[in-house]
Amino acid sequence: MTNYLSSAAIFELALDVGTPADMGTVNGHGRRLVPILGGTFSGEYSGTVLPGGADWQTVRPDGTLELDARYVLAVAGSGATVEVHSEGLRSGSPEVLARLARGEVVAANDYYFRTAMRFRTASPQLDRLNAILAVAVGERLPKQVRIAVYPVL
Repeated sequence: MTNYLSSAAIFELALDVGTPADMGTVNGHGRRLVPILGGTFSGEYSGTVLPGGADWQTVRPDGTLELDARYVLAVAGSGATVEVHSEGLRSGSPEVLARLARGEVVAANDYYFRTAMRFRTASPQLDRLNAILAVAVGERLPKQVRIAVYPVL
């Protein structure tokens, strides 16, 4: 079988996140919103993450998170912006998920954190991003989420 995932990240993100807003339980699942306060990214593209994005999360009864994040990247030196839409999952053992929920630092290989990403930009120089899917591997820190983004070839 052909490997369609690039071995090189196109960029790495450091998203600064705020305190989750708990919205209660809907149809047996928890709902919460995690504000994206800003951040940086570097690699093939670099710049800043604009404040104002958010990750709308569904919390399954087993603690698995369904992630649905939207935020905007400002590409350094170009004036261009890129809308990011990222959907994925973060799961692990009950013990690991409890540690993450308490804000503890947990080794990224102790849990599963993957997302599928789509991009939108009006910049002709970045038009390639409009036509690709990417897969990301994430790590949750107490006030930050780090994500390595790999294009699907």
